[in-house]
Amino acid sequence: MAKQGHQEIMRPVSNLFIASSVLAALLLNALPWEGIWLVLRPDFVAVVLLYWCTHKPHRLGIGLSWAVGILSDVNDASLFGEHALSYTVLAFGGIVLSRRIRMFDLREQTTQVFLILLATYSVYAVVHWQVNSQLAWSYFLGCLTSTLLWIPASSLFQSVRQLRVDRE
Repeated sequence: MAKQGHQEIMRPVSNLFIASSVLAALLLNALPWEGIWLVLRPDFVAVVLLYWCTHKPHRLGIGLSWAVGILSDVNDASLFGEHALSYTVLAFGGIVLSRRIRMFDLREQTTQVFLILLATYSVYAVVHWQVNSQLAWSYFLGCLTSTLLWIPASSLFQSVRQLRVDRE
């Protein structure tokens, strides 16, 4: 008889764990970034929201993403509704493409995630263009670093949720 490998089973996720991960992302976004690091700063909240919208779309939807966006607007002292609108677009993309994204492995997911984050950062850029009459191309550097953050963040959340079971 050949010995079978380990089968991975995902633990159920509590609402407290989802809320604490979003709160941790809000705190990471509140860190004092300066200079080039401010331009390269990933949007931790966007990455966490996108993860939960793709992996648990029935738990964290568009409405909760909008509410987290309002909290981000207050946290960043930015234009009221800017993050809320962006995170709404992000949640919509994550929910609509959730089955497609989960179908791929982590490396292949980054292309899909990049497109969703590009749409999110485009909303940031359009809002700033309307307010300031100039398009800030530097916003899109944060899109690249947020996409690079997808693999470690997704791996972290999946390792917390994984439970290994031996089949006999």
